[in-house]
Amino acid sequence: MLHGFRASIGKMANLTLVIDDALLKRAREEALRSNTSVNALVRDFLNRYVDERSRRLEALAHFEEIASSCESSSEGPWDRASLNERH
Repeated sequence: MLHGFRASIGKMANLTLVIDDALLKRAREEALRSNTSVNALVRDFLNRYVDERSRRLEALAHFEEIASSCESSSEGPWDRASLNERH
């Protein structure tokens, strides 16, 4: 939680959002219960969103790297019946 301490944050930009009045009211109530601000809630949400997206993209890139080095291949598309066949 930052609580107004900006020395370690770096440069901050302002952002204008257009949101439903009822949603803003609920966000303010939640922020009050959490002893924080709507601004901090939005900032925390955006940080989590960007971090999670970055991790997913890194995992996908790693998967594609592993898959491209694999020597196995398929003959045509798969379907449920062929996947359940016993050989």
